[in-house]
Amino acid sequence: MAGKIILASSSPRRCDILKKLNLKFEIIPSPYIEDHTTTVFSYDFVENLAFNKANAVLPLIKEPAQIIGADTVVVLDNEILGKPDGFDGAFEMLKKLSGKTHMVVTSIVVIDSITGKYKKNSTTSYVTFENLSDGQINYYIDKFKPFDKAGSYGIQEMPEGYIKSFGGDLENIIGLSSKALLELL
Repeated sequence: MAGKIILASSSPRRCDILKKLNLKFEIIPSPYIEDHTTTVFSYDFVENLAFNKANAVLPLIKEPAQIIGADTVVVLDNEILGKPDGFDGAFEMLKKLSGKTHMVVTSIVVIDSITGKYKKNSTTSYVTFENLSDGQINYYIDKFKPFDKAGSYGIQEMPEGYIKSFGGDLENIIGLSSKALLELL
């Protein structure tokens, strides 16, 4: 794989992770419309979302490039908790996560724009929330507006007393494992 690096995402969290790696990259947000009708978790489903995001950018590329597509899901009891549908949706998700351990899975796909060949990787981390009061949940939603985040939260902005513990790659929980990405590139 050679050429420039294209990030098929407008996620500020993913952009920050690529910048920290000192990678020169261009952002072309994927025009792919995600299918949120499936709520049962499988690695294939998340990897297909990441592939489809990168693949939708492929026709827009005129020179050799490596196109990065990624998707992050929060999974509780094998159910995918996507981005919330407004305040009530965010409240409901955070209430479900309260006091429990869940998985955060980020799938990354890198497509070579010349050959069409691709590599993929999925990284799984675990997060355990404290038992959250309704007041804590309301405060978090009001202050941080987590409406663009899977599972209705961003671990990097959670106030003290919300997260009991996490295991695995913190960057994966934020939105993209730099270790996994570098292995693919």
